[in-house]
Order: sequence, then structure tokens, then C-alpha cells
Amino acid sequence: MKLENVIAERPTKTVYRDGDRSVKLFNKDFPKAEVLAQAKNQALVEEIDINIPKLLEVGTVDGRWMIVSEYVEGTPLDVLMRENPDKMDEYLNKFVDLQILIHSKRCAGLIKLKDKMHAKIDLTSLDDFVKYELHTRLTGMPKHNKVCHGDFNPSNVIVTESGEMYVIDWSHVTQGNASADVARTYLIFVLNGNKDLAEKYMELFCEKTGTKKAYVQKWLPIVAASQSVKGKPEERELLRSWANVVEFE
Repeated sequence: MKLENVIAERPTKTVYRDGDRSVKLFNKDFPKAEVLAQAKNQALVEEIDINIPKLLEVGTVDGRWMIVSEYVEGTPLDVLMRENPDKMDEYLNKFVDLQILIHSKRCAGLIKLKDKMHAKIDLTSLDDFVKYELHTRLTGMPKHNKVCHGDFNPSNVIVTESGEMYVIDWSHVTQGNASADVARTYLIFVLNGNKDLAEKYMELFCEKTGTKKAYVQKWLPIVAASQSVKGKPEERELLRSWANVVEFE
């Protein structure tokens, strides 16, 4: 195995290309349980008829855990969006259609989205009143069992030369309410400085699915609170401000 060609770097891991394989190598202090959970998620999602890289191996290198998957040759959708602004509407439509396809799938082995978000809210540094309000809102949201990617954004969609779209990075996947997944994608666009694109994305999703925009917006404080636990330091304050905007009827 040659770990020389770096294709992505994150605070907790580095991703390498080794021929036709992608090697995600975690930091030495990264919890084993989280690595195995990510591998399990990827294996489960392989069974739901979505284009994703297949899991090949889980192991260690010099005391560091790794997950080895198929390497998908192609261009990330966010790169295509930047390079071809005249095709933005076309790309955004395909992006939303792909997310809707994912939401149409079911996978009983995945963790429940509500359980994960309740746990994340408890881990935030928000005051107890805000936590209580968020827990109450989350409990009252309709229960669904749709597959939710959890980090669905254009950088996690690889477009092959033939136009096929593959979805990568399933480490945050859950089963639950699709509108929570949409709220997460909306926040990713906002945090990346694409507020106008975020609004266009949400409008398009709601139009295609017949979902009320106000319903998706009710998820924003919950999702922001959940994301603030492990969000980037420079994003944390903005996420906390979203989490504090809790208005109940």
C-alpha cells in the first residue's frame, strides 16, 4: 500500500488514493468505535441501491485505523459548480434529485436521527433552558425512517466522466426525517458563504417534494445545535446563534 497521493485532509484524518482504492487514515487518537461505526454505516448503505464506493477493508497502519474503499474517478460537484457557473441550475437540480432519491430509501440498521440529535444537544454548551426547548421541539417532530446522509453537500458528490453521480462520506448517515437532512445541507451552504444558493436549494427541494419551507426551517435550530458540538471553531458561534433561535407556538 502506497500512502503518498493525498486527496483530502481533515483535522481527524487524511485521505489517500492508492491506485483504484481510497484510503481514509485516521489520527492515532481517533476512537476505534467511531471508525468501526463509520465502516458499518458504509456497509449498510451499500445495500440500498445508491451509487457509493464499496467498502473493501478495515485495518490499521502504524497504529492508526484506516477504512479502505473503492476510488471513484470523477470530479466533485462543488468543483463543477465553480468552474461552470452557467450550469448552476442544472447542477442544483441534479443535486436535489439525488438527495430525494436517497431519502426514498430505507435501511433499518442505521442509528435513528432523533436519538443522535438528542444526544448531541446534551453535549452542547447551550444553557439548560435552550436545551430543554430544543429537546421538546425535537421530540414533537414527526417520526420518519428515511435514509439521511447527514453531510449532503456538493463536495460529497462525485460526477464521473459519463455523468453518473456517486455519494461519498457516509459517516453521519442516520434514518429519520428528511427535512432535518435538508436543514443540514442548507446550513452547510450558509457556513460556506453561499446564502443565496442555500435559499435557492431549499426552495427547489420544497417545490420538488411538496414540503412546506416553514417545516424545514423548524429543524434549523435543532440541526445547528447538533452540528455545533463538532463544528469548526470559526463556525461554532454562528451555529450557536442559530440554535438559540427557538420560537414555539
